[in-house]
Amino acid sequence: MTELRNDRHHTMQGLLDLIQSGDIDTVVVAFTDMQGRLQGKRLHARYFADVVVGHGTEGCNYLLAVDVDMNTVDGYAISSWEKGYGDMEFVLDERTIRRLSHLPATAMVQCDLVWPDGSPVVQSPRAILQRQLDRVAERGCVALSGTELEFIAFDTTYEAAHDAAYRGLTPVNQYNVDYSILGTTRVEPLLRAIRNTMYDAGLDVEGAKGECNFGQHEIGFLYADALTTADNHVVYKTVAKEIAAEQGKAITFMAKYNQREGSSCHIHLSLRGDDGDLVFWKDGARTPLYDHFVAGILATAVDFTLLYAPNINSYKRFADGSFAPTTIAWGEDNRTCAVRLVGHGAGARLENRIPGADVNPYLATAAMLAGGLYGIEHELPLEDALVGNAYHSGKPKVPATMAAAREAFAGSAIARAAFGDEVVDHYANMADVELAAYNAAVTDWELFRGFERL
Repeated sequence: MTELRNDRHHTMQGLLDLIQSGDIDTVVVAFTDMQGRLQGKRLHARYFADVVVGHGTEGCNYLLAVDVDMNTVDGYAISSWEKGYGDMEFVLDERTIRRLSHLPATAMVQCDLVWPDGSPVVQSPRAILQRQLDRVAERGCVALSGTELEFIAFDTTYEAAHDAAYRGLTPVNQYNVDYSILGTTRVEPLLRAIRNTMYDAGLDVEGAKGECNFGQHEIGFLYADALTTADNHVVYKTVAKEIAAEQGKAITFMAKYNQREGSSCHIHLSLRGDDGDLVFWKDGARTPLYDHFVAGILATAVDFTLLYAPNINSYKRFADGSFAPTTIAWGEDNRTCAVRLVGHGAGARLENRIPGADVNPYLATAAMLAGGLYGIEHELPLEDALVGNAYHSGKPKVPATMAAAREAFAGSAIARAAFGDEVVDHYANMADVELAAYNAAVTDWELFRGFERL
């Protein structure tokens, strides 16, 4: 029998029993796409039990070859008009079975993707992370991670926000509510519903706090093994939007919604021995392996930025003095650095502060593991910790544009060795698609700047 992640998940037999009793009538079968979104199907529970459990289900392979608007685009080796846009098979991961208590009688199962011949779709985000987890396992280790995901909430529906062209929206708080109890109380019906629904769905909820931008909040969850954390992250992101919509509100996970503070997704990561041994901490200090791992993340930061910052908007967040990093450096509990080391003993971990709230957690975590393993394999020395303000340190910079990050990723021998040519070419093309779309757009900034005055 598949081992449960915790007692709020369900075995397949347990789900089938709930279907038989009538407690579940809908099963969401979903995978995570390139953009970090859940895609899939809502299945009638009897069909799921009678057919899908035994024979599987499938979806069009264009789902890993479209832009954010679901337009079919050129340049992907796995899917095109010439190849006929065939199917991928959805492989149910029974460890992910959970109830979604904000929806009537509904459960969800997350999936891996394989081709009709049974071979893995290596370009899928979950497969990319699994490849790096397998490399970690070969060293007798497991990866633990936690993601801190911020969002901005608005007192408007998604439909009204769309009709207003996403401008002039009223945030749920009109001032900075960072750590404010009063500020979070104002939004507690939304925050409480998300917290409790996520707990029901198998996530271990820590709490909620206000953030700096108007209407900005964060709900935190306990760390877990890296695959579980990534699975939970994408479920949380989807469910939070659904609950907001049910309450007549809208939330955004854009990295930079406006000129105030952006929304981050700091990723905490550590390795343990597969027996629970603290491989990052021995005798009251960091181990050489920990230092090599951090050095590898720093050494590959430019090459892998595209996986940490996957959208045009991601790069607007990188601003000096904004708590978003612009400098590739590490420090002891220093929030001006790209990599911050915190904790000791069992709590010793690194925090990658480069990703924004728009990040795909599978890709970013895979990049951190690949970078760390590169540092271990090459025994890279760790430079001295940066003390003081990293923004003014003169250290190397995080790529400032998606075009620069794309070139670094596509031309990286380290990326190609870690992920394979198929993956690197696939995600370089994703960047090409976004860059072409952005470069063809005429923005509001250009209209206001130039319509009359130029």
